Amino acid sequence: MSNNPSDETRTQAAGATAPWLKAQGSRFFLDWLHEQQVSLAFTTYQTGKLFFVGRKPDATLSMFERTYGHCMGLWASPDGQTLWLASRFQLWRMEQAPAQIIPYQPPDSSDPKSALPPWSQRGYDVAYVPREGITTGHLDVHDVCLDADGRVIFVNTLFGCLATTSEKASFQPLWRPPFLSSLVPEDRCHLNGLAMREGRPAYVTVVADSDVTDGWRDRRRDGGCVIDIASNEIIARGLSMPHSPRWYRDRLWVLNSGTGELGWIDLDDGSFQSVAFCPGYLRGLSFFGDYAVATLSKPRHDSFHGLDLDDRLAKAGAEPQCGLHIINIETGAVNHWLRLEGTMVTELYDSVVLPGVRQPMAVGFQTNEIERLLMVDQEGQI
Repeated sequence: MSNNPSDETRTQAAGATAPWLKAQGSRFFLDWLHEQQVSLAFTTYQTGKLFFVGRKPDATLSMFERTYGHCMGLWASPDGQTLWLASRFQLWRMEQAPAQIIPYQPPDSSDPKSALPPWSQRGYDVAYVPREGITTGHLDVHDVCLDADGRVIFVNTLFGCLATTSEKASFQPLWRPPFLSSLVPEDRCHLNGLAMREGRPAYVTVVADSDVTDGWRDRRRDGGCVIDIASNEIIARGLSMPHSPRWYRDRLWVLNSGTGELGWIDLDDGSFQSVAFCPGYLRGLSFFGDYAVATLSKPRHDSFHGLDLDDRLAKAGAEPQCGLHIINIETGAVNHWLRLEGTMVTELYDSVVLPGVRQPMAVGFQTNEIERLLMVDQEGQI
């Protein structure tokens, strides 16, 4: 089952004359999904979309999207059953269900899109159903995770702290970097990334160890740090806008976004060990087997100019890309990729791998599918 480089999918709004997004995979991208028995999901806050990437029954590319305003951090349970998503002012929990149980929407003659067959007949095998929405207010939440106890922990970038949900307030603060003198909504250091280790928060990334309002912007080129939460110590310095720290195979991986590099931190001396260069601003990182899945964005030159990434792209004779790169962490080679073209999607944030899923979709709020979807749990006791 091969995927020709010209294989692509287009997303087009009703009545539009041209697609607002075109996705094109590398030659063996779909083969990789098939061999690994996975699908992917990723977010773009730019247009507020959660995307699912999979394979149709005819072995072509499937792209499915739902709208969540300013969606950022995305977390998936190891079995892919549960998703947590951070949006502009809410956290969402979604649970997996078989796509064939999604109620059929009868055709509406006034809407040509409604004449499509039911989801299961279109090849979708799994649906993600929103089950819980928690209102936090606009905290600029970046990474979101679950700890070993099932507690949601998220990066509260506006206040520069790690937090969890609260029944009575917008959030409950859990930890903040030792250099922050107070808990205030000033985005002083741009705390953005969280790495879990053995089910507990272990490391975070900040763009700079600044203690003044918006101070991180002045040190984007080399002010980035990695902090050990347990010791409250900065264990790595000199990074350029680092994002998405992840503990995987006994290494602390991180995206050095301002240089376009995936690498890991040597915990003995704090040095950054580069593994791969990608032609884009990196944010969002997940792993499966020998592979890392990283999201690439086209830089906002009005905000992120003057970074080493610009120089490296120019030297390579390359333009910045938007999409996903599948990187072999043993060799550093970009084995597969998915490239996105379109003016409405140029910046991505997070990515997750969904094991055992071929063609995923999600239930939204704009039709009556969600109100007609009734599922009964096992009987309990009073």
